[in-house]
Amino acid sequence: MARRKKIYEGKAKTLYEGPEPGTIVQYFKDDATAFNAEKKAVIEGKGVLNNILSEYFMTGLGNIGVPTHFMKRLNMREQLVRACEIIPLEVIVRNYAAGTMAKRLGMDEGTQLPRPIVEYCLKDDALGDPLVTEEHIAAFGWASQQDLDDMLSLALRVNDFLAGVMYGVGIKLIDFKIEIGRVYDGDFQRLIVADEISPDSCRLWDIETGQKLDKDVFRRDLGSLTDAYTEVAKRLGVLPKGATPMARPTLIN
Repeated sequence: MARRKKIYEGKAKTLYEGPEPGTIVQYFKDDATAFNAEKKAVIEGKGVLNNILSEYFMTGLGNIGVPTHFMKRLNMREQLVRACEIIPLEVIVRNYAAGTMAKRLGMDEGTQLPRPIVEYCLKDDALGDPLVTEEHIAAFGWASQQDLDDMLSLALRVNDFLAGVMYGVGIKLIDFKIEIGRVYDGDFQRLIVADEISPDSCRLWDIETGQKLDKDVFRRDLGSLTDAYTEVAKRLGVLPKGATPMARPTLIN
């Protein structure tokens, strides 16, 4: 088998050239990072869980007409996705105060917000992904006003979908972040949801107990991250109730 060409390696995923032009193979790693990679660990099984959970969410979004880069899952750790031009922004949707927002505004974690609040951060690890305003985005040309309108619409549609799905299995969607990509059809462009949607990129709390089922388990040393993600997958029916996630990568020819 010819060795695949690596395009990019990030904290949690590696991207390779896909089998066809305009496609990419997205590989989910077991690496976990927090606090801008100041805290690091390898957690066996995390990549498998994020792969199947991201497939579940991306497929669900596609079924309700929200465009995404997801094409199909290839194996336990890899997806085939459509190549796109990533807008250099993280789009964050917050339903409850938590994390940096709670700290920044002096709010108690878990306080319900009067409405979903959308924030933007510049994707720049060296700067710690700083919060930016729409004025910054427009002034520096990271996205046009039309892009911003479309990004807001996509983010709120994703929020409606995720919040409903999670509520149905007894989980509160506190907040999440997504990335948006541009794809071109001739002279026209459209925006799609890219990267991943998983407990790595969401805050998820059990409705009854407040138990955290997301990466805060790793950030705050609250127990087993794999157990938390497995619980989310089981509730969503992605894993059988008695299943345990595969720890090691599966290599295929």
